[in-house]
Amino acid sequence: MLFAVILFLALTQNISAQQWSAEQQEVWKTVQTYNDYLQKGDVQAYPKYFDDTYRGWAYDYETPEGKAALVNSLDYWLKNAKIIYLTITPATIWVKGDFAYVHYYYTSVRENKDGKAEWERGRWTDILMKNTGKWVIIGDHGGKTSN
Repeated sequence: MLFAVILFLALTQNISAQQWSAEQQEVWKTVQTYNDYLQKGDVQAYPKYFDDTYRGWAYDYETPEGKAALVNSLDYWLKNAKIIYLTITPATIWVKGDFAYVHYYYTSVRENKDGKAEWERGRWTDILMKNTGKWVIIGDHGGKTSN
């Protein structure tokens, strides 16, 4: 049954009708790549997309946190839940020179330690900087808006 629900969501996902420039597509491809690493639970590859100066502020955090806190929480979170489905849909992609931001929606399904599926929907913003030819995250903000 869960597979049928996931398949339905994948097939009916709201695809943006916007046409993105080559720069916007490059940034979006980067966002998709690190979100793929997140879905796979790759705690080695995912943080490589975060600059050492990164500061992020999820809705459920009291204050913005740096890269070290991100890696620690990610390690804990992925040990206690497995992402079995993740989709992201862009709302806005802005690029100017070596800086970009991306507003996007996400839907995820995680399997918790008890084997139960936990649905989550939300909004996220990533702020990126091009560093030696590679887009890296310098800040982000967002989180769950509904189950």
